[in-house]
Amino acid sequence: MKDRFSIENTISKLWDKLDGWLDAIILKLPNFVLALIVIVAFYFIAKGVRNVLQKFLLTKIGQKSIQDIIAKIVFISVLLIGFFVALGVLDLNKVLTSVLAGAGVVGLAIGLALQGTLSNTFGGIVLSFMDNIRINDFIETNDTSGFVSEISLRNVVLRRPDNNYVIIPNSKFIDNSFTNYSLSDRSRITVSCGIAYESNLQKVEDLVLRIISENFDQQKGEAVEFFFTEFGDSSINFITRFWVDLVSTKQEYEAKHKAIKLIKSHFDKEGINIPFPIRTLDFGKNKLQLNVDKEEGSNPGD
Repeated sequence: MKDRFSIENTISKLWDKLDGWLDAIILKLPNFVLALIVIVAFYFIAKGVRNVLQKFLLTKIGQKSIQDIIAKIVFISVLLIGFFVALGVLDLNKVLTSVLAGAGVVGLAIGLALQGTLSNTFGGIVLSFMDNIRINDFIETNDTSGFVSEISLRNVVLRRPDNNYVIIPNSKFIDNSFTNYSLSDRSRITVSCGIAYESNLQKVEDLVLRIISENFDQQKGEAVEFFFTEFGDSSINFITRFWVDLVSTKQEYEAKHKAIKLIKSHFDKEGINIPFPIRTLDFGKNKLQLNVDKEEGSNPGD
């Protein structure tokens, strides 16, 4: 009898509680509807602000990565404002305070757990605002080169000349040096070669300077340079340096390809030899003699 009374009492209390919740929901129903309208309205407001901001940024900022990151930050910020306004409409001030306090604790825990991810995120923001790296730039870093196809909050994506993609985490990319071939339209390249020791050195220098100057335009402040560098094992080596239009390694290869062909062709016409490593035994100058030792104990007539 006592157990029956206890069960009925529990059910009665539960029903009273549910009835109280139902009354509260009915009383708060207009607030729920208004809060829902606020969230939906702020969602469309966030989209509209993002679209307008992107169109405005297109005329002010050249880097698409910066436009995307700013647009995402603004979109999320407007949504958060809408969420807090909705909580205020529901008169959940205590809940709002708890959410803000909990967000701080959760944010600290997430920050400690995701240090690498956050490092990549901040690295992506830093890279997006750097003027010396942009989308479609040709860069070289960590023995990898390619065109920058994407800068996100997590990584940098390079499209290599073989059309394969390399994904580099922002934290690793930003900690290493890189070469950006697209920052300047002109660069100086070096071509090296060697000539035979019997060659006329002044003739070689004049010839190389002439053929490079005639085939590669040098702008104001630029010039073709020529230097003999060393006495090699089988040749006297030299380098020539000159300026070309260069925003990618392909253009460097093309310029060197053209210069090497021109040098070889003109050397052939002028009878200038480009030697390859050889070893010569000069019996006359060194008076090399071949001595045959007699076998020990052999007779002269043997």
